[in-house]
Amino acid sequence: MSEHLEGMPVIVDFPVAWGDMDAFGHVNNTRYFRWFEDGRLAYFEALGIAELMEATGVGPILASTDCRFRVPLTYPDAVRIGATVTDVEDGEFTMRYVVVSTAHDRVAAEGSGRIVAFDYRAGTRATWPASLRAAIAELQGSPA
Repeated sequence: MSEHLEGMPVIVDFPVAWGDMDAFGHVNNTRYFRWFEDGRLAYFEALGIAELMEATGVGPILASTDCRFRVPLTYPDAVRIGATVTDVEDGEFTMRYVVVSTAHDRVAAEGSGRIVAFDYRAGTRATWPASLRAAIAELQGSPA
């Protein structure tokens, strides 16, 4: 399973709940977006986003997201969600997500999200502070 999550600096695990399934007998598509959110928030926690927002008022806001479903999931199962950041720019970056089924040992879904820097105090777009760009580089294991 590790090859499916290679290069993902943040990985979180969740059980597939009975209530995650829909009338068609597989996990509802909305659940995948919640798993992406779980991975995104774990990544943000690893970066110290809350402290950055408290100090500067600048934080992330999700501008767009997408998902490619690969394998339908059912209960019982568990998933591992990997999150990574690519394409870091002054005021935005892209997050990539992978959802892996432990029962199937396969990628169940892949997605991405465009994350924009937002100044919550001013209510406008912003640029990422240098400290956040450095924290991303460190978490990703790449030079700043």
